[in-house]
Amino acid sequence: MLRRTRTAKVYKEPETDDDNSDISGNQKDDSDSEELDEWLPNLNEGKTKGRQQRGTDETAEKKKVTKRVAKPKEPKPKEPKPKVERKPRAARVPKAKKEETNIENQTEDAVLPKPESHQHVPIKEERLSINLSREFSNNATVPRDMPDEGPSSSQHIPKMKKEEPDDSFTFDEPAQKKQKTTNVPQGRPIKLKSGNSCVEDLQMNWDPIRVLANKTGVEQWVCVNIAQLFQEENTIPFMVRYRKELINHMDADAVRDVQLALEELRSVAKKSRSVAQTLKKEGVLTSDLEMVLKNCTTADEIDHVYGPYKKGSKLSKARRAKELGLEPVTLALLQAPQTLDLHASIQPNTKGLSTLDEVATGVQEILADMIAKDKETLTYVQSLCDRSAVTIHSSVSKTALKEQQPQEGNQKSKPKDIAKFSLYTDFTCDVQRIQHHQTLAINRGENLKILTVKVNIPDWVKNDFCRWCVNVRWRPQGFAQPELMTILKNAGEDSYKRFILPFLSRGYRSRLTASAEKESIAMFVRNLRQRLLMCPVRGKVIMGVDPGFHHGCKLAILSPTSQILHTDVVYLHGSAKHKEAEKLRHLMFKHSCQTIVIGNGKACRETEAFFTDLIKRRFFNPMDVSYCITDEAGASIYSVSPEAVKEMPDMDPNLRSAVSIGRRVQDPLAELIKIDPKHIGIGTYQHDVSQSLLRAALDGVVQECVSFVGVDINICSETLMRHIAGLNAGRARNIMEWKEKNGPFLNREQLKLVKGLGPKSFQQCAGFIRINPETVPSICSRGNEDLEVPQKQTAKKRKVKGSDSTSNGFNPLDQTCIHPESYSIALRFLSQIGGSLDQMGSAVLRQSVESSVQSSGLDVLAKSLDTTPETLQLIVDGLIQPPGFDIRQDFEQADFKREIVSMNDLHDGMVLTGRVTNTALFGAFVDIGVGRSGLIPKRFITLEKLPIDQRRRSLALGPGERVEVRVMNVDLQRNRISLDLIRVLR
Repeated sequence: MLRRTRTAKVYKEPETDDDNSDISGNQKDDSDSEELDEWLPNLNEGKTKGRQQRGTDETAEKKKVTKRVAKPKEPKPKEPKPKVERKPRAARVPKAKKEETNIENQTEDAVLPKPESHQHVPIKEERLSINLSREFSNNATVPRDMPDEGPSSSQHIPKMKKEEPDDSFTFDEPAQKKQKTTNVPQGRPIKLKSGNSCVEDLQMNWDPIRVLANKTGVEQWVCVNIAQLFQEENTIPFMVRYRKELINHMDADAVRDVQLALEELRSVAKKSRSVAQTLKKEGVLTSDLEMVLKNCTTADEIDHVYGPYKKGSKLSKARRAKELGLEPVTLALLQAPQTLDLHASIQPNTKGLSTLDEVATGVQEILADMIAKDKETLTYVQSLCDRSAVTIHSSVSKTALKEQQPQEGNQKSKPKDIAKFSLYTDFTCDVQRIQHHQTLAINRGENLKILTVKVNIPDWVKNDFCRWCVNVRWRPQGFAQPELMTILKNAGEDSYKRFILPFLSRGYRSRLTASAEKESIAMFVRNLRQRLLMCPVRGKVIMGVDPGFHHGCKLAILSPTSQILHTDVVYLHGSAKHKEAEKLRHLMFKHSCQTIVIGNGKACRETEAFFTDLIKRRFFNPMDVSYCITDEAGASIYSVSPEAVKEMPDMDPNLRSAVSIGRRVQDPLAELIKIDPKHIGIGTYQHDVSQSLLRAALDGVVQECVSFVGVDINICSETLMRHIAGLNAGRARNIMEWKEKNGPFLNREQLKLVKGLGPKSFQQCAGFIRINPETVPSICSRGNEDLEVPQKQTAKKRKVKGSDSTSNGFNPLDQTCIHPESYSIALRFLSQIGGSLDQMGSAVLRQSVESSVQSSGLDVLAKSLDTTPETLQLIVDGLIQPPGFDIRQDFEQADFKREIVSMNDLHDGMVLTGRVTNTALFGAFVDIGVGRSGLIPKRFITLEKLPIDQRRRSLALGPGERVEVRVMNVDLQRNRISLDLIRVLR
C-alpha cells in the first residue's frame, strides 16, 4: 500500500506537461503560464462552481481544502501545481493582466471592459488551439482516492469534448483561427447595452459563453455580443456590415459558425433537461445522475449516460445487481474493503445472490457501470487515445460479399456498386490524417451496406487504462484482499470492453463525420457564393441556347435588361441545318445580337462546333459574334416550377430553360436565386451531409450575396426581394402590392409605410435597398431641396404609419450602402470637409475625403463626429463610390471564345488557361475548353501557387476563378484529364 500518492503523480505529470504546449508543439510563454496560474483559481470561486460542488459534507470539505491551497496568487510559480491544475476550467488566456479580475464578470453579467482602456492589447492567438478542451480536461483531472459517495462525485470534472478542426485553414497547414482582437487594428472589446440573458437560461453546470468561445475559437466578449445580437433578431448581413465593431470584424461565415455552435449548446441543454425529466418520471433520477447530465456538453455524452435507462432496452446488468442490493457492497469495496465480507451477501434462494461467484459478478457489473460513467475516467482514457495512433479501417461487408456471389435467376448489379468503393475495400488511415471526402465516402459505403467500418485503438491503451483504474482512480481506500482486487481488475477490463471502447469508437466516428460534413457544407457555401457573385454581362443583347438533338435547340433572345425579345426552336443537327443557319443569322441581325450563351447539357459539344464553324466562315459578318458555355444545372427544374410559370405563363417549358440560360450570364445573382442551391451543380456529397444544416447555410449565403450586392427596390423581382436581410416572402409581397398601388418608392423612408414592415425589419433591410433615380423618371428632374427632411424624421420613432410621416423627396444617400441611421453623420462629415451630396462619386469629392482622412486620421474624425471608425469608413466608401457601383465588378466574368479545342489536341505538359467550374474536397474541376473538365488534385493546390489574399481556404479556388494549368495526364479511354495548377490569373 505504498503506491497511492506516488502512482497518482506518475499518471498525471505527463498530462500536465502537455498543458504548456499549444497545438503546434510550441512552448507557451512563461509570462502567459504565470498569468494562467494566477487567474485560474478565480474562475472556480463563482456562483456556478459553488452550485456544482454542493454534495455530501465530506466532498465539500475536500473542495474547500483544495481552494485554500490554490487561492494565493502572489508567487506565480512557473511549474504547474497539481492542486491548481485540478480546477476544472482552464479557460481562455486573458487579454491582459488588468482584465484578469474582470473575466468572471464578463461571462456572468456581460460587463465588458471599456474600449478606451483596452486598445492594442497583445493576445496570444495560438492559445486558441482546437485542442483547448483537451487542455481544459487535463488541468482538471488530478487522480485522487475515491470519495465516499462513489464515482458520481466526479461530476465536477469539466467537459471532455475534443474540438473539431476549423474550416478556415490553408491546404496542408494548421488551422487558422477566427479573427482576434490583434488581427484587426480597430478590434477591441465593445460591450452591448444589455446583458447576455440569451444564454443564461441553459441551466447547465458549465458557462455557455466560455464553452462557446472554446468551440469556435472566438473571443469571449465577441461571443457575448454575437449572442445578444441574435437575441435582438439581427441578421448576419446587417451584423457584418453595420455592427463590425461589436463582432470584431468577423466575416459572415465566422458569425454563422458561432450561431450554429450556440444553437448546438442550446439543443444540448434542452436535451439534458428532457432526459432528466424522463428519468424523474421513471423514478431513477438521483442527484448524482442529474449532476452528470448537467455536466454534459455534447449530445453524445448525454446519450452515453442515458443509454442504460432508455425504454425498450433490456434492464442492464448493473441495474439488476443494484436491485438485488449489491450497491452498498460495491461502495464498501471502494471505501472500506478491510471490513467487507462477500459471504454475508449470499442468499441461497435468490437468483443472482445464491453463490459467491454470483455476488462477485454483481459487484463487478456495478463497478463496470460506475467506471464507464465517471467523467474523470472518460477524460483520462481519452487523453491516452490522444497520445496513441488510433486508426479507422474499412473493408467489404459480409452482406456485400454474399450478394456478389452469382445466384440462379437473380442477376443483380451489386458487384458494380462494390467497384465504386474499390479504394475503400481494404482502407486504413489514422483518424488525425483522414481526409474529409474519405470520411464521407466510407460513411456512404457503410450506409449502403457495402462496407464495414471499425475504429482500432491500440492494446496498450487498454492495459494502461486498467492499471490506472486499479492503482489510482478506483483504488480501494484501505487494504483489500486479493479476491477483491481481482473483482476490481475484472471490472475495469469489462467496463473498457463493453462500455468505454464502443463509446470511444462512436465519439471518433461522430467527430470525423461532423468535421467532414462541416467542411463539405463550407465547400458548398464557398462555391455558391462565387457562383452568385460572378460579374454580370451588361449592355448586350444575348441569345440563350438550350442545345438538343431530336427536339431541336431552343433559343431565347434577351434585351440588355433581360426582357424576352424572341423565342424559337432551330434544328442545327439535322439535314436542314443550312436553312436553319440562315434563319439564325436573320434573327441575330434583326435584334443586333452578337453574344451567344450555350448550355452545357446534351448536344452542347455539337452545338458549339456548329457555331464555331459559322464564326470561322465569317457567316455573321459584319457582326463580331462570340459565344460562351455556361452551366445549365437546374434550368430544367426551374422551367417547370411555379415561379417560372408565374413569370412566363404562356411559354413552353423548354423555351423557359433557354431564357434561364441566357439570364445566367446577364445577371447570375438575379437568375440563380430562383433555383434551389442544391440543384445548381456545386459541391460534392450533398446527400451525405445534414440536410437541415446544408439548407440553412445555403439560404444564408443567398441572403448575404443579395444583401451585399444591393437591390434596386423599384425594378427587382419579388423572388429577389424576399432574400434581402430582414425581409421574407410575406413582406416582399406587401412591398410589391404597395408599389402597384402607390407607384415607385421615392426614398427609403417610404418603406415604413408598407404593411408588416416594422422598425426592426426596416433597420435590417434599409441599408441593402437602393433607390436609383434612373429607374424612377419622375424624380430625375427634382432637386435636393428635401434632403434635410428625411434626416430629421429618421431620428424620430414613428408610431403611426401615414402619408405625413415620411418625406416625398429623393435622397441621394438612398443609392449608397450608407444606412439611414448614419445619414446625419454623413451630412455632418460632408459639411466638415466642404463637400455636398451632388458631388457623390466624383473625383473632387474623393480627393477631399482622402485628403481629410490622411491629414486627421480616421479615428480622430470618427471621434469628432461621435461615431465609430467602422461606421465612418462605411460612410466614406458610400460617398466616393460612383453611382451604380456593383461589388461584383471585381469578380470574374464568363469567358467568350470563337474557336474550339478537343481532347485529342491535348498532350502531357501543355500549358492552358481555364476557369474553375466546381470545387470538391479532393480538388478543383477546371473547364479548359475541350468539352470535358479536368481535375486539379488537392495535392497540387499549394500555397505558393495561390495569391497572398487567397491563401485562406475560404478564399481559395472556387467557381469562376481563372487559372493557368499544365496537363499532367490525358486518359481518353476513361475520358479523364489530370491537371497541375500553375497560378491563379487576375
